[in-house]
Amino acid sequence: MGKKRAMTPAEDVDLSSIKYEREVVQAPHLTGFVFRFFVRILEAPLIGPIIINYLKKQNKINQLLQYTVIPEEPMFKPEYPPQEMEPDVVVLEEDGIPEDRVESALKCLPRYDVAELWENSSASFRYWKIRDYAYAYRSREVTPSLVAEHIISVIEENAKNKPPAPLLISFDAAEVRKQAAASTQRFEAGNPLSVLDGIFMAIKDDIDCYPHPSNGATTWMHEVRTVKKDAVCVSRLRSCGVIFIGKANMHELGMGTTGNNSNYGTTRNPHAPDRYTGGSSSGPAAIVASGICSAALGTDGGGSIRIPSSLCGVVGLKTTYGRTSMEGSLCDSGTVEIIGPIASTVEDVMLVYAAMLGTSPASKISLRPSPPCLPTLSSNEDSNVLGSLRIGKYTPWFNDVHSTEVSDKCEDALNLLSKAYGCEMIEIVIPELIEMRTAHVVSIGSECMCSLNPDCEDGKGVKLTYDTRTSLALFRSFTAADYVAAQCIRRRNMYYHMEIFKKVDVIVTPTTGMTAPKIPPSALKSGETDMQTTANLMQFVVPANLLGFPAISVPVGYDKEGLPIGLQIMGRPWAEATILRIASAVEKLCGESKKRPASYYDVLKAK
Repeated sequence: MGKKRAMTPAEDVDLSSIKYEREVVQAPHLTGFVFRFFVRILEAPLIGPIIINYLKKQNKINQLLQYTVIPEEPMFKPEYPPQEMEPDVVVLEEDGIPEDRVESALKCLPRYDVAELWENSSASFRYWKIRDYAYAYRSREVTPSLVAEHIISVIEENAKNKPPAPLLISFDAAEVRKQAAASTQRFEAGNPLSVLDGIFMAIKDDIDCYPHPSNGATTWMHEVRTVKKDAVCVSRLRSCGVIFIGKANMHELGMGTTGNNSNYGTTRNPHAPDRYTGGSSSGPAAIVASGICSAALGTDGGGSIRIPSSLCGVVGLKTTYGRTSMEGSLCDSGTVEIIGPIASTVEDVMLVYAAMLGTSPASKISLRPSPPCLPTLSSNEDSNVLGSLRIGKYTPWFNDVHSTEVSDKCEDALNLLSKAYGCEMIEIVIPELIEMRTAHVVSIGSECMCSLNPDCEDGKGVKLTYDTRTSLALFRSFTAADYVAAQCIRRRNMYYHMEIFKKVDVIVTPTTGMTAPKIPPSALKSGETDMQTTANLMQFVVPANLLGFPAISVPVGYDKEGLPIGLQIMGRPWAEATILRIASAVEKLCGESKKRPASYYDVLKAK
C-alpha cells in the first residue's frame, strides 16, 4: 500500500460519519540558551531541513500536502455567493465621508444617560465609553489636552519598567499634545468633527500612522520602508478627530500568539502582570484594557485581534476579508489578514468600525461586497431579531479546551442569551478542522515569506527574534505545490461552512482554548517556542481567517484566577451587523460583574 490517499469531494462527505479529532502538536517547548541553540541548528543548511521535515511528518503536514489528492480547485482568496440583507440594520455609505458614517452609527446605539452616569459613578467598575468622553468635552468637565497630559504621564511612567514591558514602541509626547490642542480648540469653538473628536487611540506597529515609523516590532523595518502618510483606515479616523498616541507593541511581524517581544520588551496583561496579553496585537489590547485609550487598531491574520482581546477582557472585531482597506499596512498583500478595532465595549467598536470601513477598489471588483451595515440597537425590533437568530455550536470542538472553566463560562453566556431572547441553539458538525489549520499556516506562512524574502536575502533575517526565525524556518520549507494544496483545502472548507450557514446565522465558540498563559522569565530575553500553547490560543480562530468570515470576541467572565474569558461569534460573509448585535446582547447579559484590571488608569477623571 502506497502513501497516496484521496479525499472524497466535499459535497459527497457524509457528515454523520464525522468524528471530532483533537489536535496534539508534536514540538518542543524551548526558552533561553537551549532555544537559541535550537534556532541555530534549524538554520543550518543540512541538519535544519531534516529537523523541519521530521516535525512536519510528526504533525502529519506532509501526509496532507504531499500524499493526498484533493479534488477541489484552489481558492486563492475568499469567494462568496451574494448575501441577503440582514434584518433591522442601517446601511452605511461606504464611499461617503467617515464623519457621516460615525453619525449614523451613533444613532444605532441604545439610549445612554451620560450626564447621570458621569455625576453618579457607581461603585462597580466600568470602562468609560466614547460617549462619556464626548460628554465630558462638550460640557467642559475636561479637555482633550488635559486627558493627553494624563496619558503622557502614564506612558512615560510605563517606560521606566524593569525589565521593560512597553505598551508603545513609538511615542512622541509633543505630537500627542499637538493633536490634543487642535481638538481642544475645536471643542472651544463648538465645532467638534464627530463623536470621535478627542478620542485617543493606539495603532499597532504594522499599520502606518504618520509621522511614526512602522517597524512591525522589528528593529530594522524603518531602514527599508519609509512611512510617508497614514494608512487608509488611520486617515479615515484622523478625519473624525481621533488623536493617535503612537505605535503599539506587538509580537514581531505578527508571527506569534503570546505577544512576546525580546526586541523592545513584552507587554504585560493588565489583569495579571506575570501573564501574556496574547498576540500578536498585544499592545493595542493592553492599552485598551488598561483604560489608557478608548480604542486601538490591530491586524488579524490568525486571531491576532481576537486572542489578545479575549485574554485582556476587551472586545475585538475581525471584519470580513476585504471590508476594510489594508493599504498602508505591512500585511497588505495577504489573503487572510484584516485591520480591525479593539475597544472596551461593543458600541465603541461599532463607532470606530463605522469610521474606518471601506473596501479597496480592487477588492470591490473581486469580492463584490454587500453594503456595510450596523444593527439598530436602539430599535424596538432588536429583541425580536435576536430571538429569530439561529446559533450554531459544534459541541465536541466547543468543549476541546485546556481548561473547562473556559467552555463552561461560554456555555453560561449562551444559556443566558437563549433564556433572555429565545435564540435557537442548533448542533452542527464542521469537518476537517485540523486540515484547515494546516492550510492556514501554509497560506499565511508562504505569503509572509514572500514579502520578507528580499530583506532576509539582504541580511536582515539574522536581526529578527529567535521565535520569528523559528517560524521562518518552517515557512521556507513550504513549496509552491504545498501552497496550491492549501488553497484546495480552503475551497473544501468554504463549501462546508457555507452549507452550515444555510442552517444557522452564526457559529459560536470560546475565543481561545485557555486563559492568559504565564510568561516564563527565561523567555523575556530571547523569546520562546511553545507550539502547544499556540495551538490552544488559536484553537477556534482559524476559520474566520482562512475563509474570511467576520468574527468578534466579547468578554463573558473570568476563571478562578480572575483571568478574562472571551466568547467568539463568527458570522456569514459581510454579516458584521449580526455578530455585533449578538455581541451587544451578550455584553449586556454578562457585563455586570466586570472586574477592574490590576493595571488600570482613569485618564478621564484623574485627579
